[in-house]
Amino acid sequence: MEESQIYICPKCRNTEYETGEVRTTGSFLAKIFDVQNVKFTSVTCTRCSYTELYKADSNMLGNIFDLFTN
Repeated sequence: MEESQIYICPKCRNTEYETGEVRTTGSFLAKIFDVQNVKFTSVTCTRCSYTELYKADSNMLGNIFDLFTN
């Protein structure tokens, strides 16, 4: 659980969450060579499991939350 950022789940209004990372392939050649070149940061509510994905580096998560909480 992250406690440094304010988060309110849009589905259940819970304030506890977990963060994670998802990597995906992009183009046909990336799939052939098994290159995972698109990275998303996930934010998942610990109560209802609602998950939002943000196309950003993990270290940019604070900037994403600043955008939504200000």
